Order: sequence, then structure tokens, then C-alpha cells
Amino acid sequence: MSMEKAATEPQAPIEMLPLGDSAVIIRLGSSIDEETNQTVMNLSRHLEWKPFAGFIECVPSFVSVAIHYDPLLVKRSRTAAELQHATIFETVCARVQTYLSIEQLHSSDQADRTIEIPVCYGGEYGPDLSLVAELNGLPEEEVIAIHAGGSYLVHMLGFAPGFPYLGGMSERIAAPRHQTPRTIIPQGSVGIAGKQTGIYSVATPGGWQLIGRTPLALFRPQDEIPSLLRPGDLIRFKPITERQYKLYLEGEL
Repeated sequence: MSMEKAATEPQAPIEMLPLGDSAVIIRLGSSIDEETNQTVMNLSRHLEWKPFAGFIECVPSFVSVAIHYDPLLVKRSRTAAELQHATIFETVCARVQTYLSIEQLHSSDQADRTIEIPVCYGGEYGPDLSLVAELNGLPEEEVIAIHAGGSYLVHMLGFAPGFPYLGGMSERIAAPRHQTPRTIIPQGSVGIAGKQTGIYSVATPGGWQLIGRTPLALFRPQDEIPSLLRPGDLIRFKPITERQYKLYLEGEL
């Protein structure tokens, strides 16, 4: 679909829903795809670049943006026209509406980042690689080539701090979750669940099929921006050897 067509034929009506008394959900679509994600990211960026009075932060997800605000600051900054609104929520919706022009939703001056993630596939780092290969009738080397050959869009972060939900994985290597989740999965583990792939940012229980592990720390609580990845990033995986994995951990790569 061309950008011109996307701008004149929106996927779905935009919905604004209250989330408690200090947040609003802006639902921008109904399907998980790159076009909807771009719209979500554009709205988030515009809000962060030019926040309205009372804005605190926005949290993008697959098809929506949660906008958190300070009700008192919104109330104090109401214009004469906004004094006619019955609720603070109505005022916030009116302010958000100014960001929802077709031009703003379907254009962005900020290019997506492309981040390379080194991964040691198989062995103790990817104990389910052989199962994923068997389920799809492929040799392990081809599963690695397919997984590392794709570009993956970070749709959202969730489940655990810095955990990326990635879109774009080939269905040729799709695999179901384990019926019984593991009680602990090491930080950095790269997994497959259905048609999705993701990276465990912290050690946690989980049921994804583990095919490799990255030495990079995705969650960095000591940093001002604690997540290596952010929604809208493009990810590419780079196969590395076990020796290279250990050199990364030692800071020599």
C-alpha cells in the first residue's frame, strides 16, 4: 500500500478510551503490521517532541498508545474554550486530537535505528534449535540462516523490562511454545513462540523455544535510558561462535 493510499484510507477508526483517571488509550488500528506500528510510533514521537501541557509520557504498543498525564496540570492550563469541557478526560482528548492529522500520523522525520544483535546459536545457548529444525523439516544450519537473514521490527517492549516483541519472522521456522514452561531462562536467550521471535532481557520463567543467546545486555538499569532497544527499531541478528560470545562478555569484542 502506498503512503498516499494509506493517508486517505485509514485502517480503522481512531478510538480514545480512558485508562483510569490520568491516562488515555489511543487505539490506531486493529491488526499487528508495519503500517499500524509506523502510525503508533509517529504519534508517540510527535507527543514527545511537542508535548501538551500536563503530558507525562506515552507508552506505544502493537496498535495503540497509552498517554499518561497530570490531571491537575491539565486543569490549570485549560484555555477558555476548554473550560466548556465536562471532564479532564474530554480536555485531554481534545488536545490529543490536534496530533491526529493525516500528515502527522503518516510521516516522520526520524529514521528508524537498525541494531545488530550477535547471537550464538545452538548447543547450550540454544537447546531447542534441533527441535525447531525438526518441526519444520529443516537442517539446523538453515534455521539459523533464515532467522539471521531477516529484519525484525520492534513493535513494543513488555512482559519483562526491555523485552522486545519482534515482527517479521519467517513462518518457515515457526514453532509452538513449550507446553510446560521452563522455570528459568537465562538473560539474553533468543526464542521462538509461534510466528514470533524475541529476546529474554532478564532471567525469567518462559515457554519459548530457545535457539540461541546474545551476550548483549538489553536491560541496563544503571543507564539513563535503561533499554537497549525501543519500539520502532529494526533488528538484525548476527551469528557468532561460542568463543566470540565469551569475548563479548569479557568486553574484548
